[in-house]
Amino acid sequence: MKNLKYYLAAIFAFATWGTFSLVLKPLHSYASLDILFYRVFSCALIMSLVTILFRRAKLKENLKYFKSISQKSKYRIIGLNVLSSILLTGNWFSFIYVMNHISVRATSVAYLVCPIITTILAFFILREKLTKLQWLSVFLSGVGCVLLSYSNLLDMLYSSLIGSTYACYLIVQSTNKKFDKFLILNFHMILSALILLPFFPKYSGSIPTDFTFYFYIEIIAVMYTIVPLLLNLYALSGIASSKVGMILNINPIIAFILAGAVYHEALGGLQILSYAIIFLAVIIFNAKEIFRLKTKEAVFR
Repeated sequence: MKNLKYYLAAIFAFATWGTFSLVLKPLHSYASLDILFYRVFSCALIMSLVTILFRRAKLKENLKYFKSISQKSKYRIIGLNVLSSILLTGNWFSFIYVMNHISVRATSVAYLVCPIITTILAFFILREKLTKLQWLSVFLSGVGCVLLSYSNLLDMLYSSLIGSTYACYLIVQSTNKKFDKFLILNFHMILSALILLPFFPKYSGSIPTDFTFYFYIEIIAVMYTIVPLLLNLYALSGIASSKVGMILNINPIIAFILAGAVYHEALGGLQILSYAIIFLAVIIFNAKEIFRLKTKEAVFR
């Protein structure tokens, strides 16, 4: 399959995010804003150091291209990437807050809502075409989310907030294909850090002294922020954002399993049915690629 590497990048990114609770829950005693501050500052610092030390040639190349485009295009690119940074910052804060103060289950539902929003936005904004089978998949995902909201409407409201910010981020990133993915993400991190910096003196707690805090923050910064986001941007450069959005369902399915198996959150039969319907929707949405790959493997054998 020609696009297999892009699918694998998306699958690995979202599967990694599905286990986010394993490194975030140990920090539940810290304020959500403190976790966000140190996460973003760490990401901005790490990526900037890598750019200065190893990617200066690529930076010059991208700056040269940026200078060559029209003034209107420059304003559009800057505006879209500023918006991306704001969306990421909002998504991270809402995710951390809900994960540590509401429930792991609510964050998993967020990334079930997100693919539906992404697919609909991609259809209307990016003019991505969907087959009847894919629309059926979107409908099934919607049914699953409605069933989940039936048991807890408040969770659904929190989930919709998290999901919509990331869905909008995915759509915006579909326009960034001509720039280096690492540099684009580095720009988002720096801008996000600048957005948060004025709030740090007033809203941050006392500086953490526990080594465990910094240990988990650096894991979150590298393995749960930089690496998955780079893979996400890479996937968007090769496959439609609606497909990336549907693959995102892997994230909440893993989070759902962890919520019950590790954190012993109550999981009813209705919730299990809802997740089963959504998992079926993912298979249906990507059925064409899945069966094409199986056919090629059979021919090869």
